[in-house]
Amino acid sequence: MRNKFFIKNMFFCNKTKNVFMLSAIFYQNNILRKTHHKTLPVVLTIVVISLLLTYQPQVQPFLERSSLHGGVNRNTPDGLIFGRGWLEEDGEIQVIHLQGSYYEMGYQHGSLLKQEVQENVRAYISFSEKHGTSYDELLSIWNITKEYIPHEIIEEMQGIADGSELSFEMIAAANIIPIKYHCCGVAAWNDATVDGKLYHARSLDYPLDIRDPKTGRYLQENQIVIVREPNDGYASLYPAFAGFVGSVGGINENKIAIGQSSSWSSDETYHGIPMTFRVKLVLDHAASVEEAIDIILSNTTCGHNFIISDGKIPVGFAVETTANFSYVGTWNTSVEATHPCWIIDHVVRRTNFFVDPTTAATQRKRYDPSSFLLWLFHKNYYFPFWWHYRVLSQEIEKHWGKLGLNSTMYMLRKVYLGRTDFFLFLARIIGFLHTMHQWVACPETGDILISFADVGKNAFEKPVYHFNLFRLLD
Repeated sequence: MRNKFFIKNMFFCNKTKNVFMLSAIFYQNNILRKTHHKTLPVVLTIVVISLLLTYQPQVQPFLERSSLHGGVNRNTPDGLIFGRGWLEEDGEIQVIHLQGSYYEMGYQHGSLLKQEVQENVRAYISFSEKHGTSYDELLSIWNITKEYIPHEIIEEMQGIADGSELSFEMIAAANIIPIKYHCCGVAAWNDATVDGKLYHARSLDYPLDIRDPKTGRYLQENQIVIVREPNDGYASLYPAFAGFVGSVGGINENKIAIGQSSSWSSDETYHGIPMTFRVKLVLDHAASVEEAIDIILSNTTCGHNFIISDGKIPVGFAVETTANFSYVGTWNTSVEATHPCWIIDHVVRRTNFFVDPTTAATQRKRYDPSSFLLWLFHKNYYFPFWWHYRVLSQEIEKHWGKLGLNSTMYMLRKVYLGRTDFFLFLARIIGFLHTMHQWVACPETGDILISFADVGKNAFEKPVYHFNLFRLLD
């Protein structure tokens, strides 16, 4: 049962509270999967003491590689065209352009990335079964929630199924697999940034051991950049996995940006629209930050944090949701100053715990998540998330007024490399912290920097690529 939390909350939350109680950054490591949770603090304390005198954070070059500055060339020799969609590659990056109806975009996706979709679907289902949730259980979850899912998403899923020559049920099961992950999001604007523009950052901290049992290929090897132009929606750009119908964050042509972080809650339901589909609906249909927030707050299912921003104003909001409660606030909303959290001028940020006392009450009995001693005695399971929030916030303050596209990515990578804090350095060295992809965007200009994990390397250790949504749409 201890591994169950991986399988109960990408879209929905696990009803077994004890399963979630240790942070995802600890359970993603094979060594600690074999370590009973009651001994974990003792093990970490011993390791901390043994490494204190040897702390030498690794200095990594920033922007080891920059590519695709003006968009990719549709006519490259390696390009593949299917109907109104096409696929191009530049080095390690695959960019898929989808146009048309929702079914057509799904069919383009499935046809152009047939092998990758098949590998990812097998990998997801195998991972689910390995961690205790069977294929039939996934379909049972799907059968509950499908009544709430908009028809356009069903059509796109059917298109992927037809294009990839997989059954609709397999696509549904793979897209309903809920995996708990540890993430962060930031939006900064006005005086907090170098030029007053809004910059939005997001890190997807996701297990890197999801693997196709047939080919041995890992999920991170089949990451893609999707550029969508739906007939009945707005154009958008976001990083994703082949075969993945939803989204966990990106930008659209209306200069809206969104990113998500899991945040466990006891207030949950399967009777709603899964989080990743709601994020996709924001990218497809939100013309303003108000519309984006309305979509995220509709038919909620369980605990999630969102950073939602609008580059036109500019402004950013932190949004917290459970099945029945929600919070929306910007940088100077009084809730943001609830101790031990604090306000940063024109900056909103979140990790994996609720700041609002109402949503927090669905998550933990004691509001304050900052006590390390209580964590040692199993009374505060949110300390790792709080520590991540603290370190990230302190680094934002150091860079305040100088945050831009490159400098925000530099700051994010520096935090994850452990160059600013010993405990995050330790988490990286031991292998507790896995990052699938990271991005920083300026929604006003359409610029976005993205780095992707690979086999054996996290996203913050890999090259950074530059894209521009508006140039890619030309």
